[in-house]
Amino acid sequence: MRSLFASFITAFVLSFPVIAATGDPLELQTRFNHYHAAYIINADGTAVESHEWSKTVLKEQALEWSKKASVSYSTSAQQAEVVAAYTLKADGKRIDVPKDNYQVEVNSGKGKDSPVYSDWSTLTVVFPDVALGDKVVFSYKLTQTEPMFPGHYSTVHYFGDQIAHDDVRIRFDYPAAMWVQHEARGMQESLNETRGERKVVEWTYTNPAPVKSERRDYSVFDSDKIAGVSFSTFRTYADIAAAYGTRALPKAAVTERVNKLAAEIVKDKTAPREQARALYEWVATNITYAGNCIGIGAVVPRDLDFVLDNKMGDCKDHATLLQALLAARDIRSTQALVNAGSAYRLAKVPVVSTVNHVINYLPAFDLFVDATSDSTPFGMLPFGDQDKPVLLVEGYKDGTRTPVPPASSNKQHVKSKFRIADNGTVSGNIEVFLNGIQAAGTREWARNLSKNVEDDMIKDMYRSQGMIGSGKFVKDDPTELTDHYHYKADYTVEKFIKMPGAGAFYIYSPLGIATPIHSYIQGELDPEREADVTCSGGSVIEEYTIELPKKLKVLSVPENMKVANAFASYSATYKLKGNILTVKRVLDDRTKGNVCSPQISIEYQKLAEKIVDNLKEQVLYK
Repeated sequence: MRSLFASFITAFVLSFPVIAATGDPLELQTRFNHYHAAYIINADGTAVESHEWSKTVLKEQALEWSKKASVSYSTSAQQAEVVAAYTLKADGKRIDVPKDNYQVEVNSGKGKDSPVYSDWSTLTVVFPDVALGDKVVFSYKLTQTEPMFPGHYSTVHYFGDQIAHDDVRIRFDYPAAMWVQHEARGMQESLNETRGERKVVEWTYTNPAPVKSERRDYSVFDSDKIAGVSFSTFRTYADIAAAYGTRALPKAAVTERVNKLAAEIVKDKTAPREQARALYEWVATNITYAGNCIGIGAVVPRDLDFVLDNKMGDCKDHATLLQALLAARDIRSTQALVNAGSAYRLAKVPVVSTVNHVINYLPAFDLFVDATSDSTPFGMLPFGDQDKPVLLVEGYKDGTRTPVPPASSNKQHVKSKFRIADNGTVSGNIEVFLNGIQAAGTREWARNLSKNVEDDMIKDMYRSQGMIGSGKFVKDDPTELTDHYHYKADYTVEKFIKMPGAGAFYIYSPLGIATPIHSYIQGELDPEREADVTCSGGSVIEEYTIELPKKLKVLSVPENMKVANAFASYSATYKLKGNILTVKRVLDDRTKGNVCSPQISIEYQKLAEKIVDNLKEQVLYK
């Protein structure tokens, strides 16, 4: 992930290593001897899935996590059954998992209504007496009692190339009259035949000798570059949007309660955009997130009375409630389906799991909003929603994507002033002004900062570094949903610089919590060369005013620098006047879009190598 703001961005990263091999054999911790999956699909979209796998434990470090196996399912729409679970010892002895070793965990919600918020359960088995060289075998069945979308079924399998597989078989058995499409990547079709009124297709896959991969950054997932198979009865992504809307949109009807609530929220605001802002902020900050999003459990929003009574809901509920409140004020909107993870492209075969999140689109303002986020200002989207294909539930258009904010909207300005005493003690203050992504992320962090942690934060930070220091941290109100944020701190740290005598020091904040250019550049020195990565643009200004001891003689200060490439520029000026050293560093990243190719990453590395030389220069003194 290449970003000036990476420390405050959370993105779900799929843990499927893709092809970026060195050719060297991979030292394996486990090996899948076989993995067989079979789907028997009915015309109404219900199905029975059977899964069976066996795995050999090859390394000590894999023992602990190989002792368990889990299956997750929706209790309202599926039934789970363990068919077999046992340890197969190296000498051939079979030890079955006792039934009392089965563990079922149900996600919690709010009190007695918890199953309503999340019926997603996890069944876990614990294998007995597992040692190196043993196999663990797990077989289970999932029965889909209620289709996710009536008359439709879709699923996808991925197989990472860093995992050893000796025998993979994926089979689909479905009505011959049912329209389907499928795509296999890196797999072989082993069966494709009609048996009476049923059609059966099967693919096989092997990867007995995985090779090492140089890839480290999996922030962008590309389904075309990983082995697997996709199966779907949906002809297009428009059909997925329409199927979702059939049951979701009626839930957004304006009721008397919704109409009254909307009026209370907007109060005396008359401008439609300001009304929309007020309604968005109310939903984002008053409806707590809980439960399943699309692709997990039910895909129908709950009744709005239930959501309002409990002040809780999932992404569908947030989007549906906001749509209803907007409609009550004659502001048109629609729901939109998007991938909240690391997929920045739609797979060729439309499967429901490609879109796992619901947001809103307001056409009057050409604006996407995500009311599930309680920290994102109106007019912005969380980073994970940006620059993604999006399926409008009403007014669907192929190729629609969520926007990327202009790089100029993301800004950091750090002002640091400190004084170095004759004994090397440093005291000073720092002030940080943030806009855009960083402001939203920092505000969320500040909102979750407890009073106890805040009071001792500076002291504890210095203690963790083996130093004695103290200070006071002051933050702006973190509850306001604005696109800017500000905080400041005063601090003192003893013997931070070697004094008296000759020595040198780097120029950075002694507080250590706001040196964004250094943090960014360090991450660019070893770029991802094999795959696209997430990235973002923005600008950073660091200003330092350093008061040096009058007895100190400065031998040299870093040289001024200006350097640039097609995507970014950096400048640094260092001025010594008397015993006052002023420094200004500016990094301007003009990246367009949230995905960068390896070629761009390599160009950034070249720039970073020049910048880091400047950052490593020290003030020499005696």
